[in-house]
This record gives sequence, structure tokens and C-alpha cells, in this order.
Amino acid sequence: MLDRFHPLVIGECVADIVRLPGAADQVHPGGSPANVAYGLARLGHGATLLTQLGRDDNGQLLRDHLAAAGAEVRTDGATVPTPSAAVTLDSDGRAAYTFEITWTLAPVTLDRPPRHVHTGSLATVLEPGAATVLAAVESLRTSATVSYDPNVRPELMGDHGAAVRKAERCVALSDVVKASDEDLEWLYPDLDPGKAAERWLATGPAVVLVTRGGDGALAVLPGGQVTIGALPTDVVDTVGAGDAFMSGTLHALASHGLLGADGRERLRSVDRATMTDVLRHAAASAAVTVARAGANPPDEAELKAALARS
Repeated sequence: MLDRFHPLVIGECVADIVRLPGAADQVHPGGSPANVAYGLARLGHGATLLTQLGRDDNGQLLRDHLAAAGAEVRTDGATVPTPSAAVTLDSDGRAAYTFEITWTLAPVTLDRPPRHVHTGSLATVLEPGAATVLAAVESLRTSATVSYDPNVRPELMGDHGAAVRKAERCVALSDVVKASDEDLEWLYPDLDPGKAAERWLATGPAVVLVTRGGDGALAVLPGGQVTIGALPTDVVDTVGAGDAFMSGTLHALASHGLLGADGRERLRSVDRATMTDVLRHAAASAAVTVARAGANPPDEAELKAALARS
């Protein structure tokens, strides 16, 4: 039976202003943590997103979008403009970003402790809010599993050495880490992404996942690596693909009872067959998302249909 684990996601919402050659701008809800919360809610998990949003049109768009999936939005009550990102897509659907974002998240008292916490992206880099995120994860991980996705945006990472240290601190606090090969190449330009993932694994996580675009993905475990190819699909754009991979991963881990404090030890001894199934769910979630515009991950029925076709 699927474990509805009601995760807490901590991180930014962003209004993605998508610019296509020869077309009018389109505004899509985005922000890596918000996309993960939305994806988890679409898959039936009742996610709560702790974030900052403005009381403007873009802020209302994001609130309505998350509520439509069943995600709860919590904010720190600060008056801030809604973050935005101009997303320029090339002829192959690859995305490049420019941002207008501040992140000043203050501590928030939760109604109930979560069983799982996910964070990452700009929320773990931009100060002063990044310090609040780190403190929250340190406090909550005693009763919850933790996942992290650095989702590197080079233009906002600041000093490279400081960014690497922040990423490594988050990795050390996490049970599940996901990064793209491009993330790892930016963080460790002289290190093969697979070797970088092995380095991260040695610092604490149970599993480190590396997405490789059209070349599929791999999971680095204490006993070795598990790989999977990308599922065939017609790519419309890649916006939100990594976030859909993340929500698909957490959905599958929950279904195997591997999240929450009571699942942590089982996660640390997960077998290759189970991890292969997790990667299949993650890859299928990403495949559905890239086949349509914007960060639009599957619901549970769509994910099952994608798995049946794979």
C-alpha cells in the first residue's frame, strides 16, 4: 500500500516567464522546491510547502497552482515580491534562466512534525534565508528523513568555494540526494560526476542519484551503482524535468516504506532491485513532464500509464 507521507518541502516559488522564439511570453508556476511539492501533491501525498510569496498576480498564480494539486502553502508572513525567472528555450527545448529573487525566510513554527523534509536549489544558497533552511533541516532530521537537490543556477551561486561548502553541508544532513551531471560538473569541474556522487555518498546519504538527461540516470549506493536509461519521449521542453524526477523518486521510496524516521535504516540497506524500481518511477515521471510545456508533472494515473508503456 502506498505510504502517504505528507512531506514538508522548504524552498522558493518562482514565476517562470517562458520566452520562445517568435512567440509571446508565457508565465508558468515554477521554482524547484515548489515543483517538487506540486509533483508530490499530484501523486497524492499532501505536501506542505514552506516558502515566500508576494501578494501580487504572480504570487496568486503560484498559490492557486499549488492548491489545485492539493499542496498546502505556508509562508513566514514577510512582505516580499514574488520571485521570477525568465526562461529562454532554444530550438531543442533546453532552458536557460535569468532571475529576480530574494530569499529572506524567517523561522516558522509547524503544526506537526513532518516525516520527510525536502529542500534544495536557491533556498539553500541565498542568504539570509539559507541559514533558516539549514537550521530547520538540522532540527527536523531527528524525526524525519531528508532529501536535497542542489539544482545549481551558476549566476546565483555566488563564490564557488562557499557554494560547494553549502552544498556539502546539505548533503551531509540528507538521506537522499539528487543532482544532475551538470550540477556536479559545476561544483566539481575536475571530477567525473559519478566520482563526485561517490564522494558525497561517503559523507552521510543512503543514496545519491545523478540524472544525465538523454543518457538516463544512476543511483550510487554503498554496494555500487544502479543505472537506467532515459525513457523514449517527444521532448517539448525540459522545464521541471529534474523536479519531476525528484518527486517521482520520493513517491517510489514512500511506496517501499523507505521514508520517515522508521524507514531510514531500511533505506540505508536498500537492494538493487528496489532501487531499480525507484529509478523507473523517477524516469517515467520526468518523461511525462518533458513531453508537455512547463513544469507539469504527472498525477498517479499518468505515472502508472507511463510505467506501463516503458
